[in-house]
Amino acid sequence: MTPVEPHGIHHVTAIARDPQSNVDFYTRVLGLRLVKQTVNFDAPDSYHLYYGDEQGSPSSLLTFFPWPGVTQGRQGAGMTTTTAFSVPGSSLGWWHERLRSLDVDVDAPASRDAEEVLTFRDPNGMVLDLVAAEGDHRSGWDGVADIPADHAVRGLHAVTLSEQQLDPSAGMLTDLLGMTVPQEGADRARFGMAESGSGALVDVTAGVRDRGLQAGGTVHHVAFRAPDLETMTTWQQELLGRGVNVTQILDRQYFRSIYFREPGGVLFEIATDAPGFAIDEPLLELGRHLRLPPWLEPDREQIARALPPLRLDA
Repeated sequence: MTPVEPHGIHHVTAIARDPQSNVDFYTRVLGLRLVKQTVNFDAPDSYHLYYGDEQGSPSSLLTFFPWPGVTQGRQGAGMTTTTAFSVPGSSLGWWHERLRSLDVDVDAPASRDAEEVLTFRDPNGMVLDLVAAEGDHRSGWDGVADIPADHAVRGLHAVTLSEQQLDPSAGMLTDLLGMTVPQEGADRARFGMAESGSGALVDVTAGVRDRGLQAGGTVHHVAFRAPDLETMTTWQQELLGRGVNVTQILDRQYFRSIYFREPGGVLFEIATDAPGFAIDEPLLELGRHLRLPPWLEPDREQIARALPPLRLDA
């Protein structure tokens, strides 16, 4: 058993097409806060947009690489196929009416694994769930005028991985990453971190035959939480010692991270909680302006010219 375990989901990163429609949907429709407007550090001619609660707390974050012209992705094995957020227990009906009124592609509320769930899709076809979670006491972001605070999205709830086989992925999640298995069936299992509550759950669906295609409207990677750099280093050494092909520790400005793939092919990241998103701009100004890490600042003018302007709500 590994000497450390993840504290929950840190963030989910997905692929979109148009950055403006991405901002409009996640801030105006879903009511998340744009907490950081920066670039993909590995390809700085494109945005990296972060959405979350007021501070961009770990386990509240959904981020996007908007790549104009990217082909449409395809759900399938080796993919993170659903990203779930939690909302207050009595809010699903309210959200269903809101999403329908805004012409969002939304299903009727349904029961799944003893949870009440509302499934819908963003403008790029990315599959999202809202889960009624009575025990989630996070405050979320209450900065959208037409979303009452008592209906606001609280944060990430769970992710769903689709796999051809359950056992190889389950082995990494439990034996190497130290997760518990609060629920298990023949072809679906739920894995938990910390107290196995909202923001700390991974569902795995097995028996998915066809491989997915990672492109527009799909998840790029899932990041798990490490509280500090010391824990991150322990993680890296543990993974290397178990024969996992893991990256060096990378500086992502707002956290440090490592990347590796689980046996089914899903890209995982482990990211530190610190230093957070207020390191380079005041809390009240989060997401209002393009921020770059120090090593990209000399190229700011060139980078800014390559990015389409974003219209933000006042």
